[in-house]
Amino acid sequence: MRASLWRRCDFRRLECRRAFTTPRAIRERVNVARLLAQQTDADGVNVHGWVQSLRRQKKVAFAAITDGSTLDTLQAVLKPEDSAQLSTGTAVRLTGSWQASKGTKQSHELQVSHVEALGANDAEHNPLQPKYQTPEFLRTIPHLRPRIPANAILLRLRSQVIASLTRFFSQQDFVQTHTPLITSSDCEGAGEVFTISSNTAKDSVDSQKPEEKASVEHFFRTPKYLTVSAQLHLEALAQAVDRVWTLSPTFRAERSDTPRHLSEFYMLEAELCFTTELDDVMSVVEMMLSVVADDLLGSRTGSELLRAREAHHAEPETATESATATDLKQRWTGLAEGGWPRITYANAIEILQDAVSQSKVEFTYKPSYSAGLQAEHERYIAATIGEGKRPVFVTDYPRVQKAFYMAPTDPSGDESTADKTVACFDLLVPELCELAGGSIREHRSQELLEAMDAKGVAGEHLDWYQDLRKYGSVPHGGFGLGFDRLLCYLSGVTNVRDVVAFPRWYGRCEC
Repeated sequence: MRASLWRRCDFRRLECRRAFTTPRAIRERVNVARLLAQQTDADGVNVHGWVQSLRRQKKVAFAAITDGSTLDTLQAVLKPEDSAQLSTGTAVRLTGSWQASKGTKQSHELQVSHVEALGANDAEHNPLQPKYQTPEFLRTIPHLRPRIPANAILLRLRSQVIASLTRFFSQQDFVQTHTPLITSSDCEGAGEVFTISSNTAKDSVDSQKPEEKASVEHFFRTPKYLTVSAQLHLEALAQAVDRVWTLSPTFRAERSDTPRHLSEFYMLEAELCFTTELDDVMSVVEMMLSVVADDLLGSRTGSELLRAREAHHAEPETATESATATDLKQRWTGLAEGGWPRITYANAIEILQDAVSQSKVEFTYKPSYSAGLQAEHERYIAATIGEGKRPVFVTDYPRVQKAFYMAPTDPSGDESTADKTVACFDLLVPELCELAGGSIREHRSQELLEAMDAKGVAGEHLDWYQDLRKYGSVPHGGFGLGFDRLLCYLSGVTNVRDVVAFPRWYGRCEC
């Protein structure tokens, strides 16, 4: 019999962290080691990359070359005539010798003997110019903005976090799965789904009259939707292999224009069988994020993120209310240390009401048990209970506020109680509010049917989900985490549209 996950996951191992490598050491190791490995007696060093900046003088020219693998650039020294074909953004192949630098900003530089421009570059009309450009403008050219070093590092952050998560789940015996993007059910029951259809015209497009519109048919004969959650399918898969997880795109047709919402986004979701304890599920979330943060603290990507954040706040024209380098490191440390507070929804409401009665804070929306937690309430809880350093679990919400599939906190209690709660949690983090949510799932067949009827979601399209409660039913639970929001929290970026390569939100889908 497998021991509980929390007992198997030992926070003590996190104390043995790798030494935090200095940016200078990183620069020496990455640039020097890479180039010396390429050096040959016959040809010298071959470098491929893009010109990030170019400075010409009478007798010499200097080009800063980047390949996107680091914030640091390589200095190339050229003859003025060889630099004539180059401009900011040009892709190049440079050949030369790797020599100690006469300057103080780098230890080595490339003395170029041959220059080859690898493609066209209309520098004059290039939307990316060597100056500050607003995030709003950059969102209009998502196909080009990743070339900016600060955006390139977000791509590397995403890749590193995925690698950390994959390793964590593998070590904890979770099976990675792929769930469908097209589904017959609206998991959340909110109705904010994209419907799948195919457009068929009566005649060819060229022959249509202006007033004629294409007819719409259901490609799968009955209405189908883009998924808003992989949860229901994960529950089915978990009952084959015990523990499953997925990182998958999800879609929500929510007409929202806030910095926290997208129409297409990634969700990390997991399910584990043979548990009736909400603490088991929360412990998986806590340990998972602790490992991600610990990896980040000891990585080159983490070091460069801190440097990028310092540079961002050093420029008056770009400085905003976003997180500083100190804030970021505090966030990562708070995640890595674990031991996050856990309070009930009822406790949270009492804390908010006490704060109002003692004039500690003023809210736009008066906190009350029946009204639910607003974003301003969640921010206050994260800032006070978590002391602005650690996430906070809020558990046991009223059933009326939550989805049909959540099990009651006390399965043996009186179902008629008006304030009946369900065994669920929301994970709140400073500034960003809700980051993850999970619950123990209702595994009893009759009780699930009653919950579905009460929420108005019963129907033939969920017969397969009901089957899971009839054929080998097992107590189980799981969670979902907004992956793009997690990247916002880890990077200090305030708008989720800026951590996604090609963001889609209400009214906008650029390419």
